[in-house]
Parts: sequence; structure tokens; C-alpha cells
Amino acid sequence: MRFLMFVTVDPDLDPVDPDPMAWADETTANGQRLEGQRLRPVSDATTLWPKDGGGTFVSDGPFAETKEQIAGYDLMEFASVEEAVEVAAKHPVARFGAIELRPVWE
Repeated sequence: MRFLMFVTVDPDLDPVDPDPMAWADETTANGQRLEGQRLRPVSDATTLWPKDGGGTFVSDGPFAETKEQIAGYDLMEFASVEEAVEVAAKHPVARFGAIELRPVWE
């Protein structure tokens, strides 16, 4: 089963462990992490949504009015949801941020 793992942080908090590379290296080596990257800050984001009457409205920055921001993602492969939760709980950001696991439609 593949999962997209969203790594979410509050940008006002100081990270407990800002370098998740040991976790990334380990999960890549054992075939669980297929790919992943940090994302640029929300100040670099562009959001699109439909306009009334047709067309697309484009805005700088995120659409969601929330303090937490998606800081990165990982595409992961696991045998079960339980395995996904076990591995995601070891991600360094899980100590101070949120990890969201979302199964990929296959």
C-alpha cells in the first residue's frame, strides 16, 4: 500500500530536531520511502480555485487559514496501515509537528 505522508509544522516553533535525514536514509534504504522533499515556505505558494461564473482565481500564498503549514512530503510503501503509523511515528517532526498519512488510490 502506498501512502502520501504530509509533514506539517507550526513555523513559529523551534524544531526539536530539524534534520530528518537519518530517518529518510533508513526508510529509503529499506524500500519504504519512495520519494520525498521539503517544500518551500507558504510565501512561495500559489493557490487556484474556481471563480463564480467560470475561470480560475489565482492567489499568492496558501488558501487555508491555518497556522500549521505543510513543510514536506514523503511517498511511502507499507504492508499495512499499522506499519505506516509505526514508521511515521519515528519521523523527527512527529516530536513537535503533525504527520498525516493518506492512502493513495491504486
